Amino acid sequence: MKSLELLTRRNIWKLKPYSSARDEYSGHEAHVFLDANENPYNQPYNRYPDPLQWQLKKFIAKIKQVDERQIFLGNGSDEAIDLCYRVFTEPKMDNVVAIEPTYGMYKVCADINDVEYRKVLLDDNFDISAQRILQRTDKHTKIVWICSPNNPTGNNLNAEEIEKVIQEFQGLVVIDEAYGEFSAQRSWRTRLKDFPNIIVLNTMSKAWGCAGLRMGMAFASEEIIGLFNKVKYPYNLNQLTQQKALEMMKDPFKVREWVNILLQERTRLIKAFSQLPCCMKVYPTDANFFLAVVTDANAIYSYLIEHGVVVRNRNNVQLCNNCLRITVGTKNENNELLGALRQLK
Repeated sequence: MKSLELLTRRNIWKLKPYSSARDEYSGHEAHVFLDANENPYNQPYNRYPDPLQWQLKKFIAKIKQVDERQIFLGNGSDEAIDLCYRVFTEPKMDNVVAIEPTYGMYKVCADINDVEYRKVLLDDNFDISAQRILQRTDKHTKIVWICSPNNPTGNNLNAEEIEKVIQEFQGLVVIDEAYGEFSAQRSWRTRLKDFPNIIVLNTMSKAWGCAGLRMGMAFASEEIIGLFNKVKYPYNLNQLTQQKALEMMKDPFKVREWVNILLQERTRLIKAFSQLPCCMKVYPTDANFFLAVVTDANAIYSYLIEHGVVVRNRNNVQLCNNCLRITVGTKNENNELLGALRQLK
């Protein structure tokens, strides 16, 4: 791995971050706050939230088994994705490499930041080749994007091939584990000490059932997290989100219960879906959704919309011809999907 200083944009490395009022008194006890021009009424919402969310990070650190200084919390995983570009890539000069198909925000953020986005197609089993990924890199490649379990394909990617990329690539490897709680594969965040060039993404939106909170997580070395904190907006995670996330973190057993129910329901739903006349193939999945080849994705998607059932049409995505991506819902929701498709003529 190149030194972090060489990987970081020069202006960001030298950046003196904004110092918030709440940062400056850190480490001291206080009960009268006359520093931030806040309204003294309407407590507790009149006060700015903790800019670095330390109380929440202490709970996350225990659950995720990482040091609290290795955690970044943002407005969804998308904030961490965007920060990777803003911190490490020079517009019009650097590039990134990503698997294809995968989560669309990696490319959207590349386009926003004016950074070249190089795609490497997955194989016929929706898996990766480290050699092909590395062949697409050059001296201006700063980041390799890997999503596992991958979206929209649902499968875990080959861990040995991922490790080859991490070991041989001189830049940063971002591994998005948004659906990791549904997978039996070991999380890469447990190997931060082994690989200082990885950034692992996680979210409250999937297994934790908190998509409305918009809270994402990034796990990385303390130095990388420090760079994220330099660039992020001072109060990027509001007080209400922090409070609700903290409440959820205090009951991780409920989340495990939800995951177990969804995994059982996933098995039932896939078995029933595979028997439908419109189903050509269901791909293996390690997530809370599955990708299926159907007879006519566009027509079936429209048919389901007319019956009040919304799935994701992935027909226009490379390697996903005539594919629908279907999220595992409650038993009743899944039965409604199956019932509608059984009436399809």
